[in-house]
Amino acid sequence: MAAAAGAAGPDAGTGGAAQRASLEELAVSVATEAGAMIRDERPDGLGVARTKSTDLDVVTEMDTRAETLIRARLRDARPEDGILGEEDGLTEGTSGLSWVVDPIDGTVNYLYDLPAYAVSVAIVVGDPTTPGAWAPLAGAVVNPRTDEVFHAHLGGGARLTSRGVTRPVRVGSQETLDGALLATGFSYDRGVRRGQAAVVADLLPRVRDIRRMGAAALDLCHVAVGRVDGYWEKALNPWDIAAGLLILGEAGGVASGAAAGEPVSHDLLVAAGPALQPVLRAEIARLTSAD
Repeated sequence: MAAAAGAAGPDAGTGGAAQRASLEELAVSVATEAGAMIRDERPDGLGVARTKSTDLDVVTEMDTRAETLIRARLRDARPEDGILGEEDGLTEGTSGLSWVVDPIDGTVNYLYDLPAYAVSVAIVVGDPTTPGAWAPLAGAVVNPRTDEVFHAHLGGGARLTSRGVTRPVRVGSQETLDGALLATGFSYDRGVRRGQAAVVADLLPRVRDIRRMGAAALDLCHVAVGRVDGYWEKALNPWDIAAGLLILGEAGGVASGAAAGEPVSHDLLVAAGPALQPVLRAEIARLTSAD
């Protein structure tokens, strides 16, 4: 299991494997429905409803509509659960479980109609607002433009369903940086970007290549299926990573903060296969220590 996602055992507060499988099915259903809506009903002249943290961080009308849909479906199915969403914050529940949802991960890609955005839906045990205090139990990440659904439940392995075919997925076996294809993302804060650019400039001559695709949930899933060997990013939130961390962990991957076993937090996430992750983690920690 991804180290940063918490230390709950496979049956902690979940009712067992059958319950987790049922939660996975619900996550897939809800994420797929929301994904179809944002794809099929995307306005031709899509505009920006408002900005969030900076002028580069945008929210569209479709973000709000998608989260409203997701919340309604989850409340209908499991009214006792809490819900933490990117747009509307935390609604507390009574079950000890919370859904953590990103209605459109990769909003800028969505604005420009680039086919690399997703809906992320996960359910976690524990407090999703505190790093290290929660663990994902089931989740799904849907890219509606590629018809791909990445999904998993704790202890059940990770799978990719595409065009009606489902197959298990595993992380790649890359062990060293020199042959690694890496992914990363950049903050919406222009000042933070300067430090991130310096890290990329240092790493780029020493790895196979670096990709910046613009959707954290998809980046984690791409590590899980072996499309990239590793991924790191700063300034991520629980809704960006909850489903992706589970899928990564169930595919044999590892995620942490700057130190081995340190929970993923807003400060740093480093994800890769088990051989590469400690190498990449140590290098990113060294390069970002003065950031």
